[in-house]
Amino acid sequence: MHFSISKDTLCQSIQIVGHAISSNSPQASLRGILLTCKDNTLTLTGSDADISIQINLEPNEENNLNIYEEGKILIDNKYLNEISKKIDSDIINLEIIDGSLTKISGEKVVYKINGMFANDYPVIDFSKPENEFSVFAYQLTSIIEQTSFATAPKETRPVLTGVNFNLENNVLHCTATDSYRLAKKLMPLNYENNFNVTIPARSLSELKSTLIVDDEKRITVALNDKKAQFISDNIILQTRLLDGGYPDTNRLIPTEFSYVLHIERDYLIKAIDRQMFIKTDNLTINNLKCSEDEIILSNKSQEIGESNESLNGTFEGSPLDISFSGTYLMDALKALRGKDINIKFTGSMKPFILESVDDDTTIQLVLPVRTYN
Repeated sequence: MHFSISKDTLCQSIQIVGHAISSNSPQASLRGILLTCKDNTLTLTGSDADISIQINLEPNEENNLNIYEEGKILIDNKYLNEISKKIDSDIINLEIIDGSLTKISGEKVVYKINGMFANDYPVIDFSKPENEFSVFAYQLTSIIEQTSFATAPKETRPVLTGVNFNLENNVLHCTATDSYRLAKKLMPLNYENNFNVTIPARSLSELKSTLIVDDEKRITVALNDKKAQFISDNIILQTRLLDGGYPDTNRLIPTEFSYVLHIERDYLIKAIDRQMFIKTDNLTINNLKCSEDEIILSNKSQEIGESNESLNGTFEGSPLDISFSGTYLMDALKALRGKDINIKFTGSMKPFILESVDDDTTIQLVLPVRTYN
């Protein structure tokens, strides 16, 4: 294999593909980037077996790609990244000179790096799944930012570490929960085939980091019951799906409410933030006492002390006393959009929801906490 290419193009491509690579992988081949020259195309592939990213480059004036000899080689991502950033030339030349020994040269600097045989790399099927549609990048961003934070951090129930994408009657329901809170985003999607898949939150985070660079760009989504692909121009991000049925979360969301708090979102965020340092057993537990006359947010800890703050807002219903995780409520508030929100309660020990006054497509649900002080 032998090719030359613009340093900027190679650096950018390595950075993108590197998002799918784990430097701590026990499998040496998965710590590398697979470089393939075939049919006048340079392909870079990176994977950790869960997420795979592939970039296909064809010669043009911008990338200055010239392919002199077809072939493929596997090079450790760490070394390839360092060399591509630090080499002393705007054009990088890469050539296999003996087995897996690879020469990477600039103007005066020449590296000879021990690569790995490409046949050691696992076979990754990048064939496009049958269900295919497109969405704007900003729509994917909204889904990721308003749901994925509520996924479970540990794999005690693996399916809860992902966001469930369920299309029914041309409405895409995107749901995340860790059993203590829930985030749901609705989006109209005119697509004839219903589907129900769960995508790992980490894959969605990498998607946001790699493919979403222009909000108005359309991203192609292709999926089946095993994998999902997100495609933008010459970049493919492919992820495995999480096995197992996603719980029916609709029954968890209350539909009737006895109390409603109307308040400014940023104002409440700042009020909670002022009390975040007061922790009990390393947890921030806030208490909210509401009546038509006053709204009091408080937090106290035997070790640290306490804080009480009178809030500006309007409350409808009989007096309510409820406690909750300040961290969970803060996350939910930050995920909403708009100036004003409604917090709707059904009781002091029942789940409550947060909704933006200006956006009815997003629901945040938080479970209360029982306190004894």
